Amino acid sequence: MLIIPAIDLKDGKCVRLRQGRMDDSTVFSDNPVEMAAKWVDAGCRRLHLVDLNGAFAGTPVNGEIVSAIAKAYPELPIQIGGGIRSAETIEAYLKAGVEYVIIGTKAVKEPEFVTEMCKRFPGHIIVGIDAQDGLVATDGWAEISSVKAIDLAKRFRDDGVSSIVYTDISRDGMMQGVNVEATAELARECGIPIIASGGVTDINDIHALAAVADQGILGAITGRAIYEGTLDVAQAQQLCDQLGN
Repeated sequence: MLIIPAIDLKDGKCVRLRQGRMDDSTVFSDNPVEMAAKWVDAGCRRLHLVDLNGAFAGTPVNGEIVSAIAKAYPELPIQIGGGIRSAETIEAYLKAGVEYVIIGTKAVKEPEFVTEMCKRFPGHIIVGIDAQDGLVATDGWAEISSVKAIDLAKRFRDDGVSSIVYTDISRDGMMQGVNVEATAELARECGIPIIASGGVTDINDIHALAAVADQGILGAITGRAIYEGTLDVAQAQQLCDQLGN
């Protein structure tokens, strides 16, 4: 199981939000490339980048920073989400050195877009499913749909999606623990590798996820916990390696 540090980009800075609220953000660094270096030095094997401005704008806003990080670490797999709603955007990110692009809002509103992009860019497409009480949220979490997270995940079972990033919005940035039960259930039901997101607080959360990793959990994204020091990236990855996940 991979421990995946998150770098959330807002106005060119590295921030963390609480429950996706743009007006409730904490700036952790003015230099996201230096922040990436910190997590690389800690031994991370993948980075999770989010263009927060892009998620609301519907088009990339912090693309230059994403490209700079990818250029600085060409061997490190990077996944990027936020405002990815066209083939042109996906192609530009992949050409810049990003390994995976995360389709979120568009996956809910136009699921056939995911099918098409998987064919066009095989092995590079991740679906981002953000849920509140089991229902999928869109547009930077500003809207809650009537679509169930599990039903949406099943829709992409045969499309060739690399993985699904599953975020429990109610726990994101709140340091209240991961929704392990819902994450494991999603992995079992959809048959696609799941990356857990939202609520990782300390090593106990990593223990809990690693215990059910064999059900289809590929990794865990962590943000506020590693920035505030309640979780050590190197220690967490070492634990997963020792447990054989």
